[in-house]
Amino acid sequence: MAALCYLPSCHRPVSKLLSNSKSQGPLHPNLSVSNSNPNPNISGVGLQTRRRSSSFSIKASTTAFAPLEHSESTSLGEIIRSDFPILRQKVNGRDLVYLDNAATSQKPNYVLKALKDYYESSNSNVHRGVHYLSQKATTAYENAREKIADFINASDHTEIVFTRNATEAINLVANSWGDLNLGFGDEILLTVAEHHSAIVPWQIVAKKKGASLKYIGLTAGEVPDIEQLKKALSKKTKLVVTHHVSNTLGSVLPIEDIVIWSHEVGARVLLDACQSVPHMMVDVQKLNVDFLVASSHKMCGPTGIGFLYGKSNLLSSMPPFLGGGEMISDVFQDYSTYAEPPSRFEAGTPAIAEAIGLGAAIEYLSGIGMQRIHDYERELADYLYYSLTSVPNVRVYGPAPSEIIHRAALCSFNVENIHPTDIATILNEEYGVAIRSGHHCAQPLHRYFGVNASARASLYFYNTKEEVDHFIEALRETIKFFSI
Repeated sequence: MAALCYLPSCHRPVSKLLSNSKSQGPLHPNLSVSNSNPNPNISGVGLQTRRRSSSFSIKASTTAFAPLEHSESTSLGEIIRSDFPILRQKVNGRDLVYLDNAATSQKPNYVLKALKDYYESSNSNVHRGVHYLSQKATTAYENAREKIADFINASDHTEIVFTRNATEAINLVANSWGDLNLGFGDEILLTVAEHHSAIVPWQIVAKKKGASLKYIGLTAGEVPDIEQLKKALSKKTKLVVTHHVSNTLGSVLPIEDIVIWSHEVGARVLLDACQSVPHMMVDVQKLNVDFLVASSHKMCGPTGIGFLYGKSNLLSSMPPFLGGGEMISDVFQDYSTYAEPPSRFEAGTPAIAEAIGLGAAIEYLSGIGMQRIHDYERELADYLYYSLTSVPNVRVYGPAPSEIIHRAALCSFNVENIHPTDIATILNEEYGVAIRSGHHCAQPLHRYFGVNASARASLYFYNTKEEVDHFIEALRETIKFFSI
């Protein structure tokens, strides 16, 4: 079934995106649903209507975005800021400067409209009804799955499993694949820079199965030591769990190399792509990872939805994670048989609106062009790093950018003798600047550095250099305040 409202490919950047109030319809503009069989055999519908009924056709209008001319001096952030209504507000009398994007991103009008339209015109349960609304909702929900598959270049949409978030996706793999494949003496290899969500599920499963976790430290340049990782791989290694981009260091790992080395010893690779999928083109077939997880809310989509990518042969071999409706084939009094993936891992009524919202977010990002977003953010990343390191007594964690080392557009830092939460509080109350303070769900990494917490400024494509300047000036004034 054709997907709705496809925008230009993510490899084709446009010069300007504008939500055209006259031409932009809802997520499913001019949706036409027709039943080609006026007398269907209802008793024979079964799985046909549970997953992408072929008896319904979809027609959509033209794309929702139109390019506009603009000055070459205008940055991407300046061009598209008006798409994000939340950025227009003031905080404590100051213009909001939102620099907490590694925690969650803001939502464009296009996504907000998709959510509103679903509840106003399509709200129904999916996969279980033959009536108009159910089929309409099912089509939109399954189209969102196809958009994700296209976005990360999965070989088939059935390799995409909807989850509540990336955390649940990792727990799914740990409790299904891990419980089936890990045994006494096996090893799980991680870096010390992993998010808690990539650590704790494996601690739980390893304790139950008699496996152990091994951690890779950092180089002198404060990036995970890839050579140490390569040497640590052995026949005992059953799984490598690693981030693509660190949410604290801003470092980017050579995943293709890690996958090759891991597969040579028979280990699988699970990639935490929460900080990469929203910011760059990610191709799972090129990376050849076995599993990948990401979250909607970090890529302009709603909260409450994430996804797991898994190679088809692996998902097909894995037992269910949760039991209930939708994940079954047949239920008898003493046993049940299970559906094929991805249904096998999607028990119960899913987050339908949220999945559709994620699909809209992918359309929006693809309309801009992921390469264009990545190129702009690399500019911002260097500008943020060098601006921040110019402030006296500031310690930035992670590698310095160079021609061969590229940082993500985030910086975790500490200021000598000032607690990061005090910094974040003053920046918010006096200057309207939103940053993060704490351990960023990376306590092992902070302990590695001998600190309990840090402050973090993280940018997205709707941020500008002018906002970085405002943040730096506000930080200087904040430091002065605590130095009196």
